[in-house]
Amino acid sequence: MTRGTGRGGNPAAPRSVDVARLAGVSQKTVSRVFNDEQYVSADVRRRVLEAAEELGYRRNNAARALASGRTRSIGVVTLGTALYGPASLLMGVERALRDTGYALRVVNTMEGDPAGIAGAVDSLLDQGVDGIVISEPIDEQKTDGGVALRVDVPVLVLGAPSPVGAPTVLTAGDGADLMARIATEHLLSLGHVTVHHLAGPQRWYAARDRLDGWRTTLAAHGRAVPAVVEGDWSAASGYAAGRLLASDAAVTAVFAANDDMAIGLIRALTEAGRRVPEDVSVVGFDDIPVAAYVTPPLTTVPQPFDAVAQEGLKRLVHAIENPHADPLPASDPPVDLLVRSSTAPPPNRTTPARGERSAATNSPGADTGATGPQANGGPSTPH
Repeated sequence: MTRGTGRGGNPAAPRSVDVARLAGVSQKTVSRVFNDEQYVSADVRRRVLEAAEELGYRRNNAARALASGRTRSIGVVTLGTALYGPASLLMGVERALRDTGYALRVVNTMEGDPAGIAGAVDSLLDQGVDGIVISEPIDEQKTDGGVALRVDVPVLVLGAPSPVGAPTVLTAGDGADLMARIATEHLLSLGHVTVHHLAGPQRWYAARDRLDGWRTTLAAHGRAVPAVVEGDWSAASGYAAGRLLASDAAVTAVFAANDDMAIGLIRALTEAGRRVPEDVSVVGFDDIPVAAYVTPPLTTVPQPFDAVAQEGLKRLVHAIENPHADPLPASDPPVDLLVRSSTAPPPNRTTPARGERSAATNSPGADTGATGPQANGGPSTPH
């Protein structure tokens, strides 16, 4: 197909009418395809997308913004940190937005920032975003009396209660308590009398949810609930906790709120002569890339960052583009337990008790493995 030329003899940018002509459809149909509207058959959608790709057609989002009154942009408020959980969730949001036709605008907040989430949201509203994602916020009520802010665009909150009011508030990624229950159940199923917990900083909603899941599971089984040791997400804090826990011979199982702390914990236990898993079993949380390759390979709960982001962004975009429609229903992302070599029955137990079960999976660097959500009756459902 021969394209026209613009000034200076350069090829003119293809237009939607060119796509329509090549695909053999109307220009209105092209618009429906790129606006992701209903009542377009799969065959027609395929022809339009193939024609657009062949021509190198790109939607003019600026023109669409003028016509629709929207900027075709979504703002994200995220905590400015290199920690694996928040960083991975932000990457998941970025990946999920690529196919929506929306631009991404990110504002980072910092712990102790007086403006906090409210300042970040105000900044995004000044930029005219069509919707806002608040990713894994910390609890600001302990320092500034809470966030009293109302916005007039849909809001998606990941991993926490909403700190703002809005016409539509959606939540996703709030299954950390379930994942913590699965980790704790695994250790109890191996025969451990109780499970100690190395918690994250309690200003974080994610840390609180994991602590609640651990405590709820022990209470449900009628087990003693040991005193909590709190870290700061770092391996160094896990190491310090490990030095404390290693001195207690009654400690045979520890659930750590993230993998970094679990790795530091294992180092301290090993230096103190407490073998993992022969003397003490350890479960982490996140499944960071190195977890399968430490010694011993770490049993952990992976977070479904991409699944949470894709599900949440799908619902947020629907709310933006269909302001008078009911919100899309939420679904539960998968929950898995990767059983590697850092967990085993306690020293006085060599096999699981009757009625307990184990499963195997092949995982890089893992000796054994299992997935555990269904074993505990929990639904499959992001640090």
